[in-house]
Amino acid sequence: MKLLASFEQFRLAPFSEGAEERKARLAILLSGRGSNMLALVEATKTGVLKDLAEVVVVFSNKPDAPGLAFAAEQGCPVASLPSQGRKREAFDAEAAQLLQQYRPDFVVLAGYMRILSPAFIQPFAGRILNIHPADTHQHQGLHAYEWAFENQLSETKITVHLVDEGLDTGPILAQQTVDLCGVDTLAEVERRGLAVEHELYAQTLAELIKSQQNVMSSAAETSRVPK
Repeated sequence: MKLLASFEQFRLAPFSEGAEERKARLAILLSGRGSNMLALVEATKTGVLKDLAEVVVVFSNKPDAPGLAFAAEQGCPVASLPSQGRKREAFDAEAAQLLQQYRPDFVVLAGYMRILSPAFIQPFAGRILNIHPADTHQHQGLHAYEWAFENQLSETKITVHLVDEGLDTGPILAQQTVDLCGVDTLAEVERRGLAVEHELYAQTLAELIKSQQNVMSSAAETSRVPK
């Protein structure tokens, strides 16, 4: 696992006041079954995100997405807004407004199958994360596992990155290699890749939250020093 040594180089939007003393609030966005969402929820209960983060909403642009039902079974608040037939900017502005009601510290994309417009990105700038099943310098967009399989790669990389206004162009936070030696089916590529995704996403979030909280704690201590 390759986590960057420090997240201080990134211009992350600060948490709200007092966040260093509470759990980070996560809004998880999905469009399908939500396997990464389930892994993150589990990490907040018993894994690396326990005592660090809580899921305040699981949101989908598809009201019938299976991931919403799975999230509800886990006790997570859920919300949806149908995107079909909507103009991207108008939908994103409404979705951002809805999510702001939950006051998330991070917006975590977990199989959210939409390219975000500035109307969504700007309210959460520096606080949106995505996981991409390839090295973003080599492959952007959909079908990354198919790309690795069709090109008979011996390995691929899972990438966690901040989201900017490009397609998988945001700063890389962490990467981990997936060994594809001996793989002879696309299903096996996906199985190996998802196993890495589920671990890397939670670990990266945990390190990012701890880094942010340390920065905020230091700032709070400095502000209390008599002048």
